[in-house]
Amino acid sequence: MSASPSRTRPLTLQINGRAHGPLDVPEDMMLVDVLYEYLGLTGTRFGCGQGVCRACTVIVDDERGPREVRSCITGAHYFDGKRIRTVEGHAKRDESGQLVELSPVQQAFLDHFSFQCGYCTPGFVNAATVLLETLTKTPVAKDDVEATITQALNPHLCRCTGYVRYYQAVKELVLKTPGLVKEGAR
Repeated sequence: MSASPSRTRPLTLQINGRAHGPLDVPEDMMLVDVLYEYLGLTGTRFGCGQGVCRACTVIVDDERGPREVRSCITGAHYFDGKRIRTVEGHAKRDESGQLVELSPVQQAFLDHFSFQCGYCTPGFVNAATVLLETLTKTPVAKDDVEATITQALNPHLCRCTGYVRYYQAVKELVLKTPGLVKEGAR
């Protein structure tokens, strides 16, 4: 007896500012699989497959603001019509696709040698990006910077124990970026 094929539905996404779809996607397919199999976006990592490691994190931009969503446990159709950013969308590129400039988060991670194997890096890039964008709207007191960074990055797992350098890079970036730390607060 053969397994019955999955039912499909059209899926339309906006990823990194570019419209995709409608794509005929199985109803039970996770977004990480759509990114890989349909769109060739392989920067988002499939790690644990259970949403624990968060290597699969993408950013959703909607009325709630930028937020992290785990793409290995969230069905692709949840994202229908939504604006999504993957790690491929952070760096600036020219018309031919050549790299022009890394994002501030990517550059900070590179400057601090934050990654070893790099498997978890896309999730950390997205988490730090969401944190910085959130702080532009709601700055943090200087005394709360470390706790705020810990809260943002702690759910992400790194197999190579690169945590210290990720945290150092984000802390330096938060402290040196104007407007992220409340003036006059210690």
